[in-house]
Amino acid sequence: MTQLVWFRNDLRTADNPALAAACKQKEPVQAVFLITPDQWSEHDWSPAKVQLILDHLDDLGQQLADLGIVLHILQCGDFTASEDKIASHCQDHGIAHVHFNEEYGVNERRRDRRIREQLGRADIRVSKYRDQTVAPVGTILTGRNEPYSVFTPFARNWRQWIDETSPTLFPVPEPNGEAFAWKKHGLSATDLGFDTPPPLLVPPSEQAAHDQLERFLDERCGDYSSLRDFPAVDGTSQLSPYLAIGVLSGRQCLIAARQAQGQGGNQEGFSTWVTEIAWRDFYINILYHYPRVSMHRAFKEDTEALDWNPPGEHFEAWKEGRTGIPIVDAAMRQLRETGWMHNRLRMVTAMFLSKNLFIDWRHGEAWFMGNLVDGFLASNNGGWQWSASTGTDSAPYFRVFNPATQSERFDPKGEFIRRWVPELEKLDNKRIHNPGAGGEIPKGYPRPIVDLKESRKEAIARFQALKK
Repeated sequence: MTQLVWFRNDLRTADNPALAAACKQKEPVQAVFLITPDQWSEHDWSPAKVQLILDHLDDLGQQLADLGIVLHILQCGDFTASEDKIASHCQDHGIAHVHFNEEYGVNERRRDRRIREQLGRADIRVSKYRDQTVAPVGTILTGRNEPYSVFTPFARNWRQWIDETSPTLFPVPEPNGEAFAWKKHGLSATDLGFDTPPPLLVPPSEQAAHDQLERFLDERCGDYSSLRDFPAVDGTSQLSPYLAIGVLSGRQCLIAARQAQGQGGNQEGFSTWVTEIAWRDFYINILYHYPRVSMHRAFKEDTEALDWNPPGEHFEAWKEGRTGIPIVDAAMRQLRETGWMHNRLRMVTAMFLSKNLFIDWRHGEAWFMGNLVDGFLASNNGGWQWSASTGTDSAPYFRVFNPATQSERFDPKGEFIRRWVPELEKLDNKRIHNPGAGGEIPKGYPRPIVDLKESRKEAIARFQALKK
């Protein structure tokens, strides 16, 4: 009887619960991955993310081939079509048992439920595993056995669970058959109807992901707490693309960080990075417990009544990096050209769109997903709703980042701005954050499209109107 591993958001051989369980059966094992371009497009996946997946599938295919496991890459339009595709594949290949790691968006959960029912009618066993988080989704609950909606107590309980449980990794399985050479599939994002992606931010391989994790922990993690907010500095891990498609797991990152932390160094840096892993787990749990957040709805339901401005020209200016606010424009240009944006600037640009321009956060959420190589529904939605003051643990509505102040604090010499907004490169370190102050704005650069102080007041007033 043949076991089938259905790869989805877990494109790795190490620390993979579904793969490990299938190989334990001591029976033949196959693997499958479904390319669903219509669904990916509906979910606003970026060309960069699609290309990273496609390129990495060749690495995964060879990793599995080394274990004697063939990876079948199947293509269909969307999740509905994938149900019949999986069922017919199982029948064609004599599959007795399907293994997969869970996904937590509404569409994904509905798909999995329907597929389990369909395969069950054909007497094919289905086993699912909780994989995306360090502590299995639904494990970290309040004393009343309810999900947390505030991060700090969640993180406290999460750390306690880790200390008490000491999670371990699933090893790479032993070979299941004779190794063979993998034949590359040759597909590109443009073949699937996506725009041409920017050059990939990271090399597409499992070994490259582990190498990058090791370098970060050895060289930069100790300084993470002091450097992570400065976009001109290489102070972040840049592991998010690997995490977004499951080349690395949160467990692998956590366990490696705690091991490195035990070897000494700046404990604050390691602790701060581990907290970022906790944030990822938190937002995945929110996605699971509150399905409405993956259905274009606000976590704070009363904020659905906010009177947002129509997107229009201001939204286009924001997308293209021509708002007249240098740090915002630099960040948005970085996103368009690289498929990535520094995390501090994700907050700055999101709050500028949702508070100063008062444009519905859902427009920005979709734009980020459509451009980010590391677009991940739970984290992207959680971050946007935090910035817009519509989500869990959100910034109070009266807290509005001043992008010029953020720029002065986190890009004090204007290095990041000069790189991405060359129109301003000759300005001094003070004026580059606010080109209109004390002189003429350089030719070719726009005037600010909104007054930061007045727009902040207007946003606060609109939030206050909800309370009345």
